[in-house]
Amino acid sequence: MVGPDTRHLTPVLVGPTGVGKTAVAVALAALTPITVISADARQVYRGLDIGTAKPDRETQTRVPHRGLDLVAPGERYSAGRFARDAAGWMAEIRAAGGEGREPIVVGRTGLYIRALAEGLFREPPFDPERREQLRRWSESLEGADVARWAGRLDPAFLSGGRQRAARAVEVALLTGHALSWWQREARENGTLRPWYIHLTVPREVLHRRLAARVDQMLAAGLVAEVQRQLDAGVAPDAAGLDGIGYREVVAMLHGQLSESALRDAILVATRRYAKRQDTWFRNQLRRQPSAVGHQREHLWVVDATRDPEVLAREILDRWLKADG
Repeated sequence: MVGPDTRHLTPVLVGPTGVGKTAVAVALAALTPITVISADARQVYRGLDIGTAKPDRETQTRVPHRGLDLVAPGERYSAGRFARDAAGWMAEIRAAGGEGREPIVVGRTGLYIRALAEGLFREPPFDPERREQLRRWSESLEGADVARWAGRLDPAFLSGGRQRAARAVEVALLTGHALSWWQREARENGTLRPWYIHLTVPREVLHRRLAARVDQMLAAGLVAEVQRQLDAGVAPDAAGLDGIGYREVVAMLHGQLSESALRDAILVATRRYAKRQDTWFRNQLRRQPSAVGHQREHLWVVDATRDPEVLAREILDRWLKADG
């Protein structure tokens, strides 16, 4: 029998770009001492501030942040590396108990959040010869047959395409345990007990916010920010500059996009990106028993059209009741 989870309940504030996560986090910081763990694959890059909507210096002074400005453009930063770094940051924050601070996770990069919240599945070493034989066998099957095998070997496997099904088959046959078992072990031994707070707004509201954000970025000097990186020798397709907003500016500076079309190109790409993010959070955040709220759900979907101060008060009230 599994005993009670004694890890701290940690709010994980998620949602698509532009939904208002930073504003809610700042409002929450006015009510209780927190440090924000930024789970954002774009804000890890130094010198890329405007196009990533990085919290400004004033905000970072008022609300401590970890996870910003970690690497130079061009350097890769993985979800696994984030999970390891974030685990250390959270331990440091809680070790400084005299300040009474608690970490909260705020971000839009689902893979970062999953790696931190669900733990890292570290598979045991596989026998190369057996793995190759299994790969050839699975490739000889139809996709539907691979999925059926995955379901037989791992009852928790529901769907996910040929590659995910083949992975489930491989892990089960080569380790003797289903992939879901390994993932559950990692989750139960992970860094935090997550309480997902999914901020949402109607599509038309989000589109207005995104349009205002793109206009603000351009007015703040997004083009000059990109030009500085290129002048410093950063490759046009380097990690960081390949993100939305930056790649459109690079295309314009190289004559592949007109200046008059820049704003709309960024806005269209941002809207598509936000839609993908929201879909990911809606579909991937798992519902599991938790101490949060009367319905004991670990996921709370929140209407973010309301004032950030109101949302922050509701979050704090629920957090204190759930973790008290």
